Amino acid sequence: MSQTIRLTMAQALVRYLAAQMVEEDGKQVPLFAGCFSIFGHGNVAGLGEALYAYKDQFPTYRAHNEQAMAHTAIAYAKSKFRRRMMAVTSSIGPGATNMVTAAALAHVNRLPVLLLPGDYFVHRMPDPVLQQVEDFTDGGISANDCFKPVSRYFDRIVHPAQLLSALPRAIATLTDPVNCGPVTLALPQDVQAEAFDYPEEFFAPRVVHFRTLVPELAELQAAVAALKSAKRPMIVSGGGVLYANATVQLKAFVEAFGVPVGETQAGKSALPWDHAMQAGAIGVTGASAANALAAEADVILAVGSRLQDFTTASNSLFGKAKVISLNVNPFDTLKWRSLPLHADAALGLEALQSALTGWKADAEWTSKAAGLNQEWRNIVSQITSRTEPPSADYLPYDGEVIGAVQRSADSTNTDIAVCAAGTLPAELHKLWRTSFPGGYHMEYGYSCMGYEIAGGLGAKMARPDKEVFVMVGDGSYLMMNSEIATSVMLGHKLIIVVQDNRGYGCINRLQQATGSAPFNNMLKDCLTGQHGLPEINFAAHAASLGAISEHVPNVKALEEALQRARAADRTYVIVIDTDDRRTTKEGGAWWEVGIPAVSSREQVNTAYARNLDAKQNQKK
Repeated sequence: MSQTIRLTMAQALVRYLAAQMVEEDGKQVPLFAGCFSIFGHGNVAGLGEALYAYKDQFPTYRAHNEQAMAHTAIAYAKSKFRRRMMAVTSSIGPGATNMVTAAALAHVNRLPVLLLPGDYFVHRMPDPVLQQVEDFTDGGISANDCFKPVSRYFDRIVHPAQLLSALPRAIATLTDPVNCGPVTLALPQDVQAEAFDYPEEFFAPRVVHFRTLVPELAELQAAVAALKSAKRPMIVSGGGVLYANATVQLKAFVEAFGVPVGETQAGKSALPWDHAMQAGAIGVTGASAANALAAEADVILAVGSRLQDFTTASNSLFGKAKVISLNVNPFDTLKWRSLPLHADAALGLEALQSALTGWKADAEWTSKAAGLNQEWRNIVSQITSRTEPPSADYLPYDGEVIGAVQRSADSTNTDIAVCAAGTLPAELHKLWRTSFPGGYHMEYGYSCMGYEIAGGLGAKMARPDKEVFVMVGDGSYLMMNSEIATSVMLGHKLIIVVQDNRGYGCINRLQQATGSAPFNNMLKDCLTGQHGLPEINFAAHAASLGAISEHVPNVKALEEALQRARAADRTYVIVIDTDDRRTTKEGGAWWEVGIPAVSSREQVNTAYARNLDAKQNQKK
């Protein structure tokens, strides 16, 4: 008869999580780096007591916003290429529903995070409990049911024994290459505190191994035949290259066969910026080199990409090409009638390279790609090297700010840029230069404003040896900034560069590009009360949260401030006013947006007609 140990459900949960291990750099380390928590009545007594008991083996981090702390945990997992992760716990009610947006972000980006929201009393003696959402037709529903459509696995633990099946399923989902994503275990507060005799062997340390999928022979042969027929092949490198640790295989493949590479937002940093076959960003926010090559390619090998509309220019960019989708997820391999190669990115590239011996891309194509790629690098250098303002009232734009940040680095160029939404993802996708995997951290699957600072904290916790730059607009800063205080409290220094263009400049430009009048995006175009526009002092605000901060008037002053920031011992916030009108004109591609078919504005009618013309290029 096996030995048992009597624990509360919450104690068993924490003990089990703490026992999960993974190999990293030849050493066994915990799979979970700890738990972010904001306590409330739904989790403080049960789970809070359990976390306290295991605080030395399973650290608990206090945060300031439930959505933000989940973003931090997600960013940690992204920076660890899904090999390590974190848990997040909140109380019931608003604490739980605050995390739903973060769950959706993790779901879209296929990133692991374990969400542990408190829940109502199962015994229902107090009914309704404080913050309980009542459903008039179903007594079993709570606010936590909102997590179901944005969780890869959901369970409500209504008896302590259910952990025996729920926890292994949770770990299997979090570490599965196909189903990886958020897991939600709703924890009723009475059940958290209930005791049960658990088998001791359930808590034995366990090393988690990540499965890899070998390509199936028939699919491999079809992909090889398609590539052997290609004269102008191109690779689209997605996030799956990074998550599969396939950057070495990618580099070997492109060098063996002379194939240019365009990188998605999630895949950027898979190949060094100065590699001869690095064509740069691809798609709507792409480089002129990558998009020109994509338009001419006869075969596109998409590796680990979801092939979302920003990558494919709303399915208009690869019109001449046959697409091979090498992806661990069969759902992705079937998009746009691709030729599927269902496999791990590293194993798939290795198998293709072995089978393609003797084949190469057309020499003229490889030479043309190298030339276009170098032209693009020259363009990037020109844009990012501008420092001197032509006039006293000149405001820099994001590209020039990015250049200043890049110039502030030493020759090793080991900084990490973190961003999420607005204009900056386009500018960074085109202009940020990185030489190592993970040097570019962009949340663009969900494009969630407010992710940036919290995400930067997660990236710093995962890569403490790197300088982490959070590039954020004033709009995103105002949406979520509380984790500046958390970064100071935990001693994880960030350098945050706030580009203040006084509104939602990105959407304002899109609004006008679709023919509409400027409205409700820039602060000056919004409805105001008797006191007019607020005078927002971002530097003073950041200082109030414990950061060192300053406002700088121009790029030259920014460069000087960046050196002070690098030398600082805690989070440093630099604010600079930027031009809301200018963007990098080079590169880019069409993106389909719904434009009204009927309007009294001639500008809208013109934009509608232009959109119809562009739709003719969409691959049917």
